[in-house]
Amino acid sequence: MRGSTAAAAGSADGYQPSELQRRRDAYRRRQSVRSVLIAAGSTAVLGALLVAAVANSPGWPRVQQSFFDPAVAVQALPAVLRGLWLNVRLLVFCAAGALALGLAIALARTLRPAVFFPLRAAATSYTYVFRGAPLIIVLYLFTFGVPGLRLAGTPSVLVLGGCALVVTYGAYLAEVFRAGIESVHPAQRAAARSLGLSHAQTMRHVVLPQAVRRVAPPLLNDLVALQKDVGLISLAGPVDAIRAAQIETATSYNFTPYVVAGVLFILMAIPLVAVTDWVTMRAARRQTWAGAA
Repeated sequence: MRGSTAAAAGSADGYQPSELQRRRDAYRRRQSVRSVLIAAGSTAVLGALLVAAVANSPGWPRVQQSFFDPAVAVQALPAVLRGLWLNVRLLVFCAAGALALGLAIALARTLRPAVFFPLRAAATSYTYVFRGAPLIIVLYLFTFGVPGLRLAGTPSVLVLGGCALVVTYGAYLAEVFRAGIESVHPAQRAAARSLGLSHAQTMRHVVLPQAVRRVAPPLLNDLVALQKDVGLISLAGPVDAIRAAQIETATSYNFTPYVVAGVLFILMAIPLVAVTDWVTMRAARRQTWAGAA
């Protein structure tokens, strides 16, 4: 592709590639086609072997009936889709809340004056506690422990479960943001302050744009993990995709609805995973070009 583009550009300004260059371009095209064919063939052979191994196993008919029944899947799909809409809404709000909380905690941990030591200590303790605590325990404490206090104005279990996800993932995102902030060279902060910018203006216009760009891939990876963990809200009672699958399984005595919910979660994650891979490759190319320059 690159060779043909170069040849077309060369013919436009009167340049004609040499015979050796044309042979090189043709060889590269043949190698590219050969690589694609080999990759496709090896993938097809491996897939066929895996399918044959599973389909010929002694217990496959029973597993197929219990987990991959098309009739049960079609029957459970509407209920699971309605539950998935709850997961989608929860993901949007939890992602926004975790990003905001993580950024605030990261900024608190980077404050240098001694007067802010209590704030830094509280932020550090928060990240240590919620990065170490299992999410399921935090979820139980928020959804079952907080209502047990019988306080006036206690929000619903769904809101409390969302708060558990926010405070847990906020601790992880805070460390990602902090790593990005500290990766910016101190000389840039000093230059910004010498131009008359305040600390807040320096963070907003100089440090944070670079920090967010550098840590975008790990941030997106954490959001992919959050997309999966929103399904844990079913443990607290709300009827999301997982709880809807559980109800359908209890009705049909078949585990196919769980497979349906899993497939829907995978389909929901594919766009975010694709964006994460694209951002990661783009950051790697930018770093390579910067190193070459």
